[in-house]
Amino acid sequence: MAENVVVIGAGAYGAAVAASLARRGARVVIVEAGTPAGGTSGATFAWINASSKQSHPYHAFGVAAMDAHRRLAAETPAGDWYHESGNLQWETADDEHEVLRRKVATVVAYGYEVRWLSRAEALKLEPDVDPAALPADEIAYFPREGWVEPARLVGHLLSKAVSRGAELVTDDPVVSLRIAAGLVRAVGLASGRSISAGAVVNCAGPRAGAIAGLAGLDLPMRNTHGVLVHTSPVTVSASRVIHAPDVHLRPDGGGRLLLHTQAIDSAVRISGNGEMSADGSAVETILEASRVLYPGIRAATVEKVRIGERPIPGDGLPVLGRAAELPNFHFAVSHSGVTLSVHAGDLVAAEVTGEDRGDELAAFRFERFHPVGAR
Repeated sequence: MAENVVVIGAGAYGAAVAASLARRGARVVIVEAGTPAGGTSGATFAWINASSKQSHPYHAFGVAAMDAHRRLAAETPAGDWYHESGNLQWETADDEHEVLRRKVATVVAYGYEVRWLSRAEALKLEPDVDPAALPADEIAYFPREGWVEPARLVGHLLSKAVSRGAELVTDDPVVSLRIAAGLVRAVGLASGRSISAGAVVNCAGPRAGAIAGLAGLDLPMRNTHGVLVHTSPVTVSASRVIHAPDVHLRPDGGGRLLLHTQAIDSAVRISGNGEMSADGSAVETILEASRVLYPGIRAATVEKVRIGERPIPGDGLPVLGRAAELPNFHFAVSHSGVTLSVHAGDLVAAEVTGEDRGDELAAFRFERFHPVGAR
């Protein structure tokens, strides 16, 4: 491939696409508006799973993505950013418990590994949980799920790309795309630099809709804010992803825990100058919920609150692969981007370099929003 492939974004998707392109011999330029993993990929719960993906095509894609993470970590001597420690989930309200039952039944029918545990069995896995916080039975355990350290994953993928000749441009947002004869010909940056392009891959996360707009394409997005609370180091043996009714948590390195709930996401406040913060009472509520779950962390404090913007395409599903209307412009955009990135990034890179990935990407094409010939 004589011309550059310009990858817009250096988060999990951009890094995965770039690494795969470089491995295939493409000449790659990665353009990042800020710093690598400094946006959504650095502010994500990074839960690796397929149980949250209920439609069969999306679930199967998630399973393949989990396998891709396992392979990458296994073939990398320092691949300990990947933690397949399992996920425990339970509900106490009747309606929420019924939702969990249906979720488990659906993925069991797909052949996904999950089993119901009793309180005693769950405590063998997480002995520092307060037994009173657990139901007597029907605690769902997904043993093949886990979490990753996203900054380390992104760093590894970018390092692989750069070692094969990719150029990484940071702190220089994309501001224009030059299109001629039905193809993207160049990418313009805020610095004034223009990069010639044989192909462009839109991995811009929350800005993916704006980047698509520069190409004359309408990508519907319904982005949301996500709030993560990082605790001080604690002395409990929490080692798994935990989805309890009042708090979701996982280890975060150095003895710290990472806390999240959907409720805290709605506690984001945006000031007149655009600065984001989380309501202090909501942060204290989630910290107290973690203390109730793990009494051994009573002395824990909040070290950091991180707010990110989640990129969510209009129908909630990934948008992957080339745009039929602009065939050298490609998408790699989704919620659950850390889970999907390694697998989806490789498929998108393969298509950029001319391989047929029509079957794998068929359910996730941009044209589902704007069918070709419908206008």
